[in-house]
Amino acid sequence: MPAIVSSVVEGSIADELSILSGDEILSIDDTKMQDMIDYNFLCKSELLNIEIKKANGDIEVFELEKDYDEDLGIVFESAVFDKVKPCLNHCLFCFVDQQPNGLRDTLYIKDDDYRLSYLQGTYITLTNLKEEDKERIKRMHLGPFYVSVHTTNPELRVKMLRNPNAGKALENLKWFRKNGIPFHAQIVLCPGLNDGDELERTLSDLAKLKNTVLSVAIVPVGVTQFRKENLKQVDKECAIKTLEIASKFKKVCCSDEIFLLAGQKIPESKYYGNFSQLDDGVGSIRFLLEDFKAYKLPKKISRPYKIAFATSFAAKYAMDKIAERLNKINNLSVAVCPVKSDYWGEKITVAGLITSDDLIKTVKDIDCDKVFIPSVMLKPYTEDFLDGKNLSYVIDKTKKEFFVVKNIYSVKEVVDFISNL
Repeated sequence: MPAIVSSVVEGSIADELSILSGDEILSIDDTKMQDMIDYNFLCKSELLNIEIKKANGDIEVFELEKDYDEDLGIVFESAVFDKVKPCLNHCLFCFVDQQPNGLRDTLYIKDDDYRLSYLQGTYITLTNLKEEDKERIKRMHLGPFYVSVHTTNPELRVKMLRNPNAGKALENLKWFRKNGIPFHAQIVLCPGLNDGDELERTLSDLAKLKNTVLSVAIVPVGVTQFRKENLKQVDKECAIKTLEIASKFKKVCCSDEIFLLAGQKIPESKYYGNFSQLDDGVGSIRFLLEDFKAYKLPKKISRPYKIAFATSFAAKYAMDKIAERLNKINNLSVAVCPVKSDYWGEKITVAGLITSDDLIKTVKDIDCDKVFIPSVMLKPYTEDFLDGKNLSYVIDKTKKEFFVVKNIYSVKEVVDFISNL
């Protein structure tokens, strides 16, 4: 994909140059860019020569002077300007492979691109990492990366990822260590495969890489009713054993779901360090609760008002505690309504996989003035659910008013809304 402009920041250099959505940045200082890494590097200059192809086909060249660290204010359609490096694995536990037909096209895309890992925090397996990729990473000293390790046992990793190159994981991670390239590690826990002694082996190997490993996240495998492979779900016994093993190592954190499955309390903030892997469900409940504590709530609102939090079962622990405090506000009534996933199966409990029809079933008969949902239920920058239906469809079927909370890890929007009632 070329370097196509999606939008520009109002008042920025790009805005002053009349760069518009649909324009293409052909080069900076006569250098064609592969990705945002090149773009960011080339923009670290006080004098720039930018060649642009306008949406109508005209070519324009700008010479400009700016501060060294001043941003141009360009938002691109994609973080990479050539072809995204595809995933070459066929993992036993891959969520993409088990999806049924008929969902959004983007949900079937499998990337394994070190550039997106560096720029956006996506997880990579390193199975398609070439020597020229390593050379660029070393030369530009890129990092940190987010690596799906799963296991350091070469034979087991080949079996789990179903890729003969998968056995080189530890070799690549040692190369990271040698060249001072930091990374965050992820382990998708599959009972009977990489748990127990195998998990302890993996964590021991990662510990030997010392400060190159910034954090290790252990998350349970997701098993839907569409999965063909006979994978076991993490149960209470497995969760308890996993927490016991993880406690022996530094910088290793288990996901919130593992604590809930084990029947244990969510740890305090200290356990999660810098909350490095929030998007993997590691510490999101604690982060949400701590964020909520920071806000002063009104003692009463001007009129009776009922709110329903349509949430996932995974977030119910946190939302129950938040609702308990909100219900102390005079005239306010708050209910927590976890959405059962009939579409994926009851074992899937995260908000990002909630479909429109499952949401409708949950909220249609609820007595409330407003239904709050997290934006993670929707495709970014749209009102589309993953099943292709949109929020207007849900509104029409439920006759309810909805409030989309933009940031799933912040309750500021909720508190502001209530304070203004």
